[in-house]
Amino acid sequence: MQLKNAVVFVTGANRGLGRAFAQAALAAGAAKVYAAARDPDSIDLPGVVPVALDVTDAAQVAAAAARCTDVTLLINNAGVSQGAGVLAADAIATARRHFETNVFGVWALTQAFAPTLQANGGGAVLNVLSVLSWLTLPGLTPYSASKSAAWALSNGLRNELKAQGTQVTSLHVGYMDTDMTRGLDAPKSAPADVARLALDGIEAGAFEVLADELSRHVKQSLATSAPAYAA
Repeated sequence: MQLKNAVVFVTGANRGLGRAFAQAALAAGAAKVYAAARDPDSIDLPGVVPVALDVTDAAQVAAAAARCTDVTLLINNAGVSQGAGVLAADAIATARRHFETNVFGVWALTQAFAPTLQANGGGAVLNVLSVLSWLTLPGLTPYSASKSAAWALSNGLRNELKAQGTQVTSLHVGYMDTDMTRGLDAPKSAPADVARLALDGIEAGAFEVLADELSRHVKQSLATSAPAYAA
């Protein structure tokens, strides 16, 4: 699909990669950009339409879909990341919070907007995943498990939405210079660069976008006898 004259809906658009997506969509010539966040007053980007949305709230998801009936590109960007060891007392509760946002939030938004996308010619869905879809680091098992599940969900959505002409693209990215990685000493991608790469991938019809060298390295290792997840 083409970004020029598209109508884009971005979740978690008040900061970080979500805000970068909204900016990149406007720069690419989108006709309208809906910027969704729990607190719409936190949206400070000129030219967008703020939308109140908690992706874990079924009523708010339904209200957003009912209001925004002109959407042609849904960007499922909203996500959470909290550290927890697998044997910690709160590990399962932490994992449930991750799955509610990172998996079921993506599922609910896509389910709610699928009829709109079909009515508007098919359109596309972009799901923001992670290199940790394929790799689990100590203390990040709840996050990694949720992103791995979101990867499987994205592949299932791609298969099922193909019949209505809806493209589904998965974005895998390593470390980005956002609040989520603050204090982490590692090479980080700029959110603006990742957003542009992802939108270029959508326009090219890609089913998957690997936004950095780390993601490309880990993906390539999966087919070897020494995959990164076993290191």
